[in-house]
Amino acid sequence: MTTKLNARIGEVTERIAQRSRPSRQVYLARIDAAIANKPARKRLGCANFAHGFAACAAGDKEALREGTGPNLAIVTAYNDMLSAHQPYARFPDLIKEAARAAGGTAQVAGGVPAMCDGVTQGEKGMELSLFSRDVIALSTAVALSHDMFDAAVYLGICDKIVPGLLIGALSFGHLPAVFLPAGPMPSGLPNDEKSKVRQLFAEGKATRADLLAAEAEAYHAPGTCTFYGTANTNQMLMEIMGLHLPGSSFINPNTPLRDALTMLGVKRALAITALGNQFAPIGRIIDERAIVNGVVGLNATGGSTNLTIHLVAMAAAAGIALRWEDFADLAEVTPLLTRIYPNGKADVNHFHAAGGMGLLIRELLGAGLLHGDAQTVWGDLDDYAVEPHLDAEGAVAWTPAPAESGDRSVLRGAGDPFQPTGGLRVLEGPLGRAVIKTSAVAPERHTIEAPARVFHSQEELHAAFRAGELNRDFVAVVRFQGPKAIGMPELHKLMPPLGVLQDRGHRVALVTDGRMSGASGKVPSAIHVTPEAAAGGAIGKIRNGDVIRLDAPAGRLEVMVADDVWARRPHAEADLSASHVGVGRELFSVFRGAVGSADEGAAIFPTV
Repeated sequence: MTTKLNARIGEVTERIAQRSRPSRQVYLARIDAAIANKPARKRLGCANFAHGFAACAAGDKEALREGTGPNLAIVTAYNDMLSAHQPYARFPDLIKEAARAAGGTAQVAGGVPAMCDGVTQGEKGMELSLFSRDVIALSTAVALSHDMFDAAVYLGICDKIVPGLLIGALSFGHLPAVFLPAGPMPSGLPNDEKSKVRQLFAEGKATRADLLAAEAEAYHAPGTCTFYGTANTNQMLMEIMGLHLPGSSFINPNTPLRDALTMLGVKRALAITALGNQFAPIGRIIDERAIVNGVVGLNATGGSTNLTIHLVAMAAAAGIALRWEDFADLAEVTPLLTRIYPNGKADVNHFHAAGGMGLLIRELLGAGLLHGDAQTVWGDLDDYAVEPHLDAEGAVAWTPAPAESGDRSVLRGAGDPFQPTGGLRVLEGPLGRAVIKTSAVAPERHTIEAPARVFHSQEELHAAFRAGELNRDFVAVVRFQGPKAIGMPELHKLMPPLGVLQDRGHRVALVTDGRMSGASGKVPSAIHVTPEAAAGGAIGKIRNGDVIRLDAPAGRLEVMVADDVWARRPHAEADLSASHVGVGRELFSVFRGAVGSADEGAAIFPTV
């Protein structure tokens, strides 16, 4: 495609490139220094090398010992407790088979942890969730540190796993990398029906048995949860940023097409090593154009707010300085093209059936909103306006994305969007900076002005709700939830009671230094407030009754307190010791001490 690039897209990309030039040059120099035109393992000492192939099957051992073919690292987030990652049990054998057929070898280089926010939601373990991303990055680096590999494939899906894998992969930016998705589970109980049962339970109108039955109908099989939260936003990003094969993100697990795409991804990873003529290291693919393409995709689909943190950290791992103002400026020219729960009733299977990633990418390319010349593992992004299928011989083939959406209530073209601007806004004001996801919020609720009710935990808010204290207009301020305080857990359990109160006609909103992810839904929520309360942020000065004004259209987050009163007011304190022990939290004190702010990626690694 040759559509002229939108001027704002070009301006923001250039701004990021200029801002990043010193750190990006250092990063690329490091990649260049690590690149070799023969396998790095050939430089290992004999004892080191022998350890590296000792457990291989006979044919693979001979190929590694004597041959010059490529060796592929498998870095896997497999476990069989989590539905999204259970399908990966079969992948190593498929990958090794495909590698041998392509003249190479493959080894499971290492595993990374994969925790599920759905399991830990509202529980103590959620306070490890965000930090697990950086643990995954560190684990990826350990897996690749043996220097036995010419390329890598990464098996991961969910919230922190893909960002952690990508950060780790970029630390080995000289190696080509292909991300292999496992796909979403088939559709179960519709997400809006599940949400209704959750609200009825919050009101005491449904039993625990009713709630469990609904949840089990929604989450019922191997594969990713089907709502458009962080896991599926990750998959969209990996495709639009060029690390998936075209059209591979949302093919269901354990199907012939899924297996064929997996094996083709392996073949492609081996084809783009430094040993051949199509060398494509991941550190070159993830450049400023890829990052901007990712932010555009996030806005165009109303994706998870978690990515306003993760994309900053992922970009930094490639020496690229991404800022929240870049998200905001790109949102202003990016139309919202999808309605997937919680921004609509459909799930990702419906999105895929309506035209999916191929149609989405084609529409954004046609509107000049993506860098079509951005390098990918398959060629350029221009090659991604397609959808895959199996031909008569069972091989993967592609056809152009459909000319029209199969369901305009789910996916639309750029000429007729659901709304003219993206689903994310950055808020600023005397309380600091925050992010709000507006794509699921009714327009008449984009501005809320009401008295504050301050809480230091989700449990405090639930207790006040059960006591009938919240039947009025108010802004819930839930603070001391940031990364330095308690690891920045997601606060999904706030949504049922706040949703109930909103449905009763009250004007309610949330302001927090915690996270809400892709399920922030219909209640206006200013999240990721930074500086956080535990770092002395102004959110710590709010008192019950202070009037808070959340104005998404204007991009403002205000507290209506006289300047002299505000200046004299002391900062609140909170005893967080109970959140620093138990379920392993005591092991993460070094993370809480070292972590950066949300707008810098909430990472323990250096920022740019």
